[in-house]
Amino acid sequence: MTFSIHGLPVARGIAIGRAVLVASSRLDVAHYFIEPSQVEAEINRVRDGRDAVVEEIHRLQESIAQMGPKEAPHEMAALLEVHSMLLQDDELAQGVKHWIKDRLYNAEWALTSQLEVVARQFDEMEDDYLRERKADLEQITERVLRAMRGVSSPLIQPLGRGERKSSQQDLLLDDTVDVPLILVAHDLSPADMLQFKQSVFAGFITDVGGKTSHTAIVARSLDIPAVVGARLGSQLIRQDDWVIIDGDAGVVVVDPSAIILAEYGFKQRQGELARGRLARLLHTPAVTLDGQKIELLANIEMPDDAVGAVNAGAVGVGLFRSEFMFMGRHGKLPNEEEQFLAYRRAVEGMQGLPVTIRTVDVGADKPLDDTVRDNAHLNPALGLRAIRWSLAEPTMFLTQLRAILRAAAFGQVRMLIPMLAHASQIRQTMSLIDHARVQLDNRGVAYGPVQIGAMIEIPAAALTLRVFLKYFDFLSIGTNDLIQYTLAIDRADESVAHLYDPLHPAVLRLIADTIAQGQAQGKPVSVCGEMAGDVTCTKLLLGLGLRSFSMHPTQILAVKQEILRADTGKLAGWATQLLAEDEPALRVVK
Repeated sequence: MTFSIHGLPVARGIAIGRAVLVASSRLDVAHYFIEPSQVEAEINRVRDGRDAVVEEIHRLQESIAQMGPKEAPHEMAALLEVHSMLLQDDELAQGVKHWIKDRLYNAEWALTSQLEVVARQFDEMEDDYLRERKADLEQITERVLRAMRGVSSPLIQPLGRGERKSSQQDLLLDDTVDVPLILVAHDLSPADMLQFKQSVFAGFITDVGGKTSHTAIVARSLDIPAVVGARLGSQLIRQDDWVIIDGDAGVVVVDPSAIILAEYGFKQRQGELARGRLARLLHTPAVTLDGQKIELLANIEMPDDAVGAVNAGAVGVGLFRSEFMFMGRHGKLPNEEEQFLAYRRAVEGMQGLPVTIRTVDVGADKPLDDTVRDNAHLNPALGLRAIRWSLAEPTMFLTQLRAILRAAAFGQVRMLIPMLAHASQIRQTMSLIDHARVQLDNRGVAYGPVQIGAMIEIPAAALTLRVFLKYFDFLSIGTNDLIQYTLAIDRADESVAHLYDPLHPAVLRLIADTIAQGQAQGKPVSVCGEMAGDVTCTKLLLGLGLRSFSMHPTQILAVKQEILRADTGKLAGWATQLLAEDEPALRVVK
């Protein structure tokens, strides 16, 4: 039966394919008592589930043995070996039997009960490596539970020719082509999203998230259709269901009829044609009708993204989110040499164009380790994040500063400091940058000059620009957090997403004042938040005086098209009128 699920559109386009469900970290488990006569049957259920997973791992091991080291690194084979050993651990098996025989627990309850017993033993181990095996134990337990339920493993491959397809879709898809896959999950961390850059997934759907959550931001960089905030999507969609993602409308269609599939297939082809037309603008300078030159920069997450930025026509990197190098490492932060090599790779990849490296910005929806929940702080978005964390960890911060300064010897580097609000923070940051230079001088290590800029993303910063303009060479408006903190809206919370409004009068006035004051002092101002890549906001930002936009490379050509059609002289008056309205609404400007 066809039905639709509504969420938030975060990456445009149409994707059609089969659903691949990724379960949350713990499956819901039924808890009930069994009759004595059912004991053997329950033990057999666990054994059959375990055997099915063992067989699956053996198949994967055989497959990996046939791959090269680039396709299947040694760590992957080692991980599968650990999982195989844990599955066949005698203590786990005997413990599960105990819960079933002596307590008359059902099979799933017995398995999770023994998991808790063994997990506590891992927690008490002194060796870091052994303690970390607890996560492996949880993963294999979940896979056994899935096997017991008859649910396919999330580690499935694309369907190929001759494999099962529903009859309606067979009429419309070429059997010689592998079917695209749609990832469906309760939530995905930004670090998880980075793993999809080389994946087979054509789109993704999550139950939670907002339009400017960092998961959504990374999704846009992948240039694949995505819908977040779909609430119960991962529960309503079944493994292998046919799914359509309408990334423009924020709608997911499940089990579509042949007519609906044909309609969306047509829309998909139209989108591909539109992207082809935009590609013709690649080498066209970004100049408005009245001759204003506009700077179009790229936001990147990893060093190798620099090549894509150049290929997309960016004239530099306006935001290199360095924190993605720090995340998911279980506390083992990158050292100076690792960071230096990464930053240098990005600088060299931009072929002489400027690269703006933002110092590490972790916290809130970008935790260092997404496997550890922050239960100590009620609101991490207002806590020890970004520059606050860096100043609280000066050794870590100095390591990063030295690496950035060293990379500046190989090209144009700008350093961007996030989440500043106090003059004391500014002075402390400047002092540490000077100290990093002294440390490099003492070691005799070469480094280059850097321009230093501040992100304006806290209302307090926007209201005290005089102090910022005194210390910094340039400003970059982070509209995502500026909107969040101005309106007191958690930008990752889908339940209040309708209140997240880039056009709120308070937000627009803060942006307009920042641009105006920067220009008055001769200090460049850019916007690196999601508003910069939103084509519905391009003319408004031009009218407010913005001449530097930084966005994901995939958005550059669409924004350039709006710029080529714009007359900033006419837009300035219109933008001034909007600032005076109680509830601004974007209108077509002729």
